Amino acid sequence: MNLEELQNWRKRLIFRSWHRGTREMDLIMGSFADQHVSSFTEIDLQGYEALLDTSDPELYNWIAGVEAPPANLVTPLLEKLLAHQYSKG
Repeated sequence: MNLEELQNWRKRLIFRSWHRGTREMDLIMGSFADQHVSSFTEIDLQGYEALLDTSDPELYNWIAGVEAPPANLVTPLLEKLLAHQYSKG
């Protein structure tokens, strides 16, 4: 993948992060994307794209600690997202 394709992919993911459907998730995912997506590798971008395919209610419950994410989905990327949210208070 060339640099232009990589940058376009990053832009699309940031856009999707800010336009999830619920304002709370827009703020959580958008601020995370703004801070981290520019440094993601292609593998990180694939993982983040898969995370964006998770429904808002399900993802919000994981972030809010209402329910634990399935063990097979707990990755360093998800842990980084959870840490990002907790660091915001």
